[in-house]
Amino acid sequence: MSLESVYREAMALNTIRDMEKREAGTKAFFEKLNQTTLPDKFNWAAEIFEGMHVKERGDQLALIWTDLDTDAESQYTYKELAANGNKFLNFIRKNGAEKGNNLYMLTPIVPETWFASFAGIKGGMVSVPTATSMTEREIQFRFEAYKPDVIVAFEGLTDLVDDALKKADCTPKAKIVLGRKDGWTSYTEIDGEAAEADPADVGKDDVLFCFFTSGTTGLPKRVGHSATSYPVGHLSTAMIQGLEPGDVHHNLSAPGWAKWAWSSFFAPFNLGATATGFNFTVLNIEKYIATVAKYKVNSFCAPPTAWRAFVGLGLDKYDLSSMKYSLSAGEPLNPEVIDQWKKATGTEIRDFYGQTESTCMIGNPPWMEGKMKFGSFGYPSYMYDVILVDDEGKEITQADEPGHIVIRLSNWRALGLFHEYIDEPEKTKNVFQDNLYFTGDKASFDKEGYWWFVGRSDDVIKSSDYRVGPFEVESALIEHPSVMETAVVGVPDPKRHQLVKAFVILSSGYEPSRDLALELFKHTIDVLAKFKIPRIIEFVDELPKTISGKIRRVELRETEEGKKTEEAAPANEYFYHQFPELSSKKK
Repeated sequence: MSLESVYREAMALNTIRDMEKREAGTKAFFEKLNQTTLPDKFNWAAEIFEGMHVKERGDQLALIWTDLDTDAESQYTYKELAANGNKFLNFIRKNGAEKGNNLYMLTPIVPETWFASFAGIKGGMVSVPTATSMTEREIQFRFEAYKPDVIVAFEGLTDLVDDALKKADCTPKAKIVLGRKDGWTSYTEIDGEAAEADPADVGKDDVLFCFFTSGTTGLPKRVGHSATSYPVGHLSTAMIQGLEPGDVHHNLSAPGWAKWAWSSFFAPFNLGATATGFNFTVLNIEKYIATVAKYKVNSFCAPPTAWRAFVGLGLDKYDLSSMKYSLSAGEPLNPEVIDQWKKATGTEIRDFYGQTESTCMIGNPPWMEGKMKFGSFGYPSYMYDVILVDDEGKEITQADEPGHIVIRLSNWRALGLFHEYIDEPEKTKNVFQDNLYFTGDKASFDKEGYWWFVGRSDDVIKSSDYRVGPFEVESALIEHPSVMETAVVGVPDPKRHQLVKAFVILSSGYEPSRDLALELFKHTIDVLAKFKIPRIIEFVDELPKTISGKIRRVELRETEEGKKTEEAAPANEYFYHQFPELSSKKK
């Protein structure tokens, strides 16, 4: 079966205006695709991006980029984006890079991130997107776990990267900097390379993407996606979003996270749409939404925290008449936010759900507008065989009964599902059991088939649009000599969904105090990415444990969730925002 024909059919389906017909067509499309044997070889960059889009819409805009701090702007057609990607690929090949090598990208929202992503796929390399908020220790861990062959980074990170390379004893084949730095090649030198490059011979199951993701225990896992699980798998994302050729799509997400690959790269480029990227240092909500209006964005995806901020602006000041589709992920939005956005744009914010390990697996497609239930995140994508099971792994068929969200593999293996945790067979085995993939999340569905998110079935913390593993935060805290033992959990917060809270038992000779709390906050700032920093520290005398001595984080969470808002904070509880001394630090 030609995969080009698959993409053409998806593009045609998303142009159907009759939503009942679009839904029926999409269901039939995935039913056929789920039972199809894919070709043994597939190079998405060469076959779909260039072979289809560049050939047929080469002069259409593929990327609109602007810097909100400087107002710099650049735009690239499909033909120009491919040419820039080929130049990057030719350069790193000249420096010894080859198929299967690891390509680290520590870059912000800049056009070069799109170019390097394209080059990695076409060259058959393993792209390792890495957030620019990472600390030296976090970068070092990644280099030790998964050695870099090529690195492209922005200038402000090069000192951290060089130190991490030295400590990890790594020598990459090429180091490319956005800017200038001794010992690095400036990205500007790539411009002289040829604008065409030969595609690598890529097998359909070759790993092309490695995402580090937080888990309940241990350091981040390496999620391995293949040459088909993301490029083909994100047809589920594009269909639930509703994108069609020529649409201008915007996603408020930063490179380094799977969500950027989802919604800023594959979803728009799969269907011949235009991606947009707005770079910034500090998010200015008013300028951001004005820029969305300026570029006449048709489809907009943002996290719940951003939607709440946008509707508080007085949206009648902005011309958002081009908006066709609005999407959110992370946690349910309250009805007032959805109502206010609909009054301004005529569109309802549609919630959807997925993981780093998958593509969009549950959501509210375009045909759900006007039929959604506030708080529901829709129903399973036709690409995935999603069911709920109880603690014994038995399927739940009763409405309103919470269960574990799993993907059943016995009928078909969803194309968008990851292949493995790279080099970690035990962790892979833990989530793939009895022909099921366990997501680690819980949900329920009602009598009408609407799905409702319940929460994590493990201890991973969901703060804003980020997942935080408690082990990483606990490991950072325990390094401080004052900390004898600690437990980290997520506690409810109206703005961020959850805040990271640390319960700390002090070592002998130390007493709870404001100064000590400040010292611990500063310590975590030095070793953790800003979204992982504890926002609350409470000094305690003991922690709840099982008979075998394991900390019962679930009990700590339940205690926090049961607190009344009017309750006074414990005497030894300290909040990050109470320390003006930290205002110049990470926020």
